[in-house]
Amino acid sequence: MKKRLGIMLVAALVFSLPATVSGKSEEKKARQAREKRQKIDQIEIETLDRLFEMGSGVKKLYDKSYGYAVFDNTKISFGLTGGGGTGVAVEKASNVRTYMRMGTGGLALGLGAQVYQVVFLFHTRDTFTNFIDKGWEAEASANAVAGKAGANAEATFRNGVALYQLTEAGLMLQADISGTKYWKSKKLN
Repeated sequence: MKKRLGIMLVAALVFSLPATVSGKSEEKKARQAREKRQKIDQIEIETLDRLFEMGSGVKKLYDKSYGYAVFDNTKISFGLTGGGGTGVAVEKASNVRTYMRMGTGGLALGLGAQVYQVVFLFHTRDTFTNFIDKGWEAEASANAVAGKAGANAEATFRNGVALYQLTEAGLMLQADISGTKYWKSKKLN
C-alpha cells in the first residue's frame, strides 16, 4: 500500500512538472510583454512631447486627429538597408492601444545606423482602422514638415494621414519610409 502511494505521488509530481515549467514560462513571457509595452508607452509620450515642441501647427493637427501611431525605429545601412522597430497605435477617444511592429529594407549608397521615431496622425476612423487591421506598406517617401516654422505652416493631412519623422537633429524634411511595412504585434497584444 505504501509502495503504491509512493508511486502515485512520484507520478503526480512527474506529470505536474511540465505544467509548472510551462506556467513559469508563460508568466515570464507575460512579464516580458508587459515590460516591452511599458517601454513603448514611455517612448510614445516622449516622442509626442518632442513633436508638440515643434510648433502649434502640429498640436492643432493632433487635436483634430481620430488617432495616432508612434514608432521607434533603427535603420542600418551597409550597401543594403534594413531596420525594424516597435510602436503603438492609439484611438484617442477610447485610449484603446494596439501594439505594432515595423520593418524596412532596401538599397543604400552609404553606411551607418540611424535611430528615429515616426509619428502618424490619422484624420478619420477609416484611415486609422485600415492602418491597424490591414497594416500599411509604404512604397515611396512621404513628405513631412521641417523645423518649428515648417511645422506651423505645413501642418495638414494628406490622404487622411499626417506623417512626421523625428531624429536627434529634430523633425526631418522628408520622412523616408519607403520600403517599410507596419503590422500588429502578436506577442504584445
